[in-house]
Amino acid sequence: MPRAGNRRCRVGRCSPRHRGGTMPTRDTPWPDGTPCWIDYGASDLPAAKAFYGELLGWDWTADSPEFGGYVNALRNGRQAAGLGPLMDPGASPSWTTYFATSDAAATCDRIRAAGGTVVVEPMEVGPMGTMVVARDPQGNQFGLWQAGTHTGVQVYGEPGSLVWNDAAVDDPAAAREFYAAVFDFTYEEVPGAEGYTTFATADRPLGGLGGTSPGVPTGWATCFGVASTDDTVAAVEAAGGKVTMAPMDTEFGRFAVLTDPWGAVLTVMQEPSAA
Repeated sequence: MPRAGNRRCRVGRCSPRHRGGTMPTRDTPWPDGTPCWIDYGASDLPAAKAFYGELLGWDWTADSPEFGGYVNALRNGRQAAGLGPLMDPGASPSWTTYFATSDAAATCDRIRAAGGTVVVEPMEVGPMGTMVVARDPQGNQFGLWQAGTHTGVQVYGEPGSLVWNDAAVDDPAAAREFYAAVFDFTYEEVPGAEGYTTFATADRPLGGLGGTSPGVPTGWATCFGVASTDDTVAAVEAAGGKVTMAPMDTEFGRFAVLTDPWGAVLTVMQEPSAA
């Protein structure tokens, strides 16, 4: 049940982890290096709960005063994401990507050795696990999560859940070197995608990494599955959010980049089968 703050996903480059069939779920800790959890730092917690609950079909666990009011979003009764107040009142609302680790302290050592910065040292969150907040050498923020009773996302690859995480960075080659040193990632370039690569451990694609694009924020992005990209865009605009990148069709589905009413970036993807 971590908490911190960050970003977006890339047009034509969101690749859902699952296509069709029954809803994929997981109740055990994710392998090291997997984007295993996402959470949102809110400036207005009740309003953010109302907005995202309606937008993505989420219910919520009970408020946890001992953890600052942090709550888990539930999709069909399973953990999909987290939401809590901003840790730094001066920060902007944003989504954060957390990577699984079985040894948070050792991963922090690798982050520092590779030139990154540990912003929040390993911190136990009750029996649920241990969280870390860090930045890569280019200043892009991400988290670590060492699972305890809270193992991360329990539903994924479906509408209302996480389908992809990637980063837009100023120097992709340097970023690939950093994340390979920290998580032992290997990379595969996506043909025709201007140098964008997927990253993997044990030959299992986990996310993507590429250069920046005009008008699209840098940093780690969260891409949610939706039943209808166009309907989701309309709902965000009606609630006071904005469209950063208009819906467009890609080989993976219909994709859009949005900002919520508080300026946080999110991306959405409708799979081709849902079109």
